[in-house]
Amino acid sequence: MAVRIALPKGKLLDETAAFLEKAGWQLNDYSQTMRNYRLKSARFPEMLIKVFQEKDIPIQVAIGNYDLGICGLEWIEELTSKYTASAPVKIRNLGYGRGALYIAASSAAGVSSLKDLSQEPETIRIVSEYPNIAESFALNLRLRRSGVYPVWGAAEAYPPENATLALVAGNTDENSLNNGLKSLGKVLDFSAYLIANRASWQQKDLSEVMSTLENVELEEKEIPLAASIPSFHFVPQVIDKDTVRLALPDGHAQKHTVQLLNKAGILVDDYPSKTGNRRPTTNLEGVVIKVIRPQDMPLQVANDNFDLAITGIDWLTDHLNMFPGSPVQALVDFKVSWVRIVAAVAGDVPVNNIYDYRQLCQKKESSVRIASEYVNIADKYARDNRLGMYRVLPTWGATEAFIPEDADILIENTETGSTIARHNLKIIDTLFESTAHLIGAKNREYSTVKKARIEKLVKLLSKAAESK
Repeated sequence: MAVRIALPKGKLLDETAAFLEKAGWQLNDYSQTMRNYRLKSARFPEMLIKVFQEKDIPIQVAIGNYDLGICGLEWIEELTSKYTASAPVKIRNLGYGRGALYIAASSAAGVSSLKDLSQEPETIRIVSEYPNIAESFALNLRLRRSGVYPVWGAAEAYPPENATLALVAGNTDENSLNNGLKSLGKVLDFSAYLIANRASWQQKDLSEVMSTLENVELEEKEIPLAASIPSFHFVPQVIDKDTVRLALPDGHAQKHTVQLLNKAGILVDDYPSKTGNRRPTTNLEGVVIKVIRPQDMPLQVANDNFDLAITGIDWLTDHLNMFPGSPVQALVDFKVSWVRIVAAVAGDVPVNNIYDYRQLCQKKESSVRIASEYVNIADKYARDNRLGMYRVLPTWGATEAFIPEDADILIENTETGSTIARHNLKIIDTLFESTAHLIGAKNREYSTVKKARIEKLVKLLSKAAESK
């Protein structure tokens, strides 16, 4: 059987490509501009090589879908902190991609050390995109009361208003944290690692592949992280009962959001930010802004960490599928950032629509594997369409890479469908269309001043959405 290897997208890609070039693999188009997640090696033409989001790689290797993988130690520890028995074998520290995880508090919170928190009677809220490591840290610290809040990213934006502590990645210099965070201690040093599935390492002949990797001379290199650019002046937000808390999206949605805000006459300074500032200021009186991930916004509004937020209706739908009783609702459709949420299968699967696929599923003896970032949408879709036995495989992006070896069907967003087609997949159903929306909470009591401010903001954004 051919050797299967999972390679990372993102921050480790360039150094991984250089490492494998030194190993003589001669990969085709493993670069930041690659158009396909399935690669070929001139050195090993039979090898199955696929590119994934880094966070997915330890899981794919641990469950045996891939024999070898390259990813950061932080994501290996995130998996094994909760699933000890699933630990992949750590073969070699590759040296590049060095950084560290820090437990940090806001410099405005007055927390000087972790000892200050050990006897704190109130719940210590820890926010992180590494929730399993954060949970282990909280248990080891023996906090009297603690709660870990998983987020897709931007954990540095939450303290002190929405969390006590943040577990965040930074450079190896612990003074390099951003957004007013002060390190209280280093939790983990990390770098890129070569890992192996335990059974493959013990039973499969990997000697030919490993001989090329063992002799490569390594150069230790730190990769600068966005959270470690301390080049703006942090100003804590002043929030009282009359303050409106608005969440704006980071990432590709920022362009449309800025255009919308400009139409509404709302000025937001330093958004998008070149320095990593997640607290831009605005000309609106009594409004404070944070920039967070769109995926996290519905839950953050539901938890009363924000009053209003701008996110896609896809993420609100996913949230409501999991929490039908959530108070979060759509307030304004901005009719921008349009995408379709679709179901797609491998191009050679003999079906043209979901009804054909249902018939095919009834003949399967094994569970249907559904890969998606939209875990709750995918779960409801499988039930509504009676796909029989199924498993939803959570992904963190690059979902097209999973079919056909690692999933049977995916639930994904697309604008034109070209990316799906480029990966030899075909769309068999459109679930719904998604655009950017203003969301808020229903039946929430506000002060008279705050209610008026919210109504004014909603009105301004509604008029901007209606204008051409």
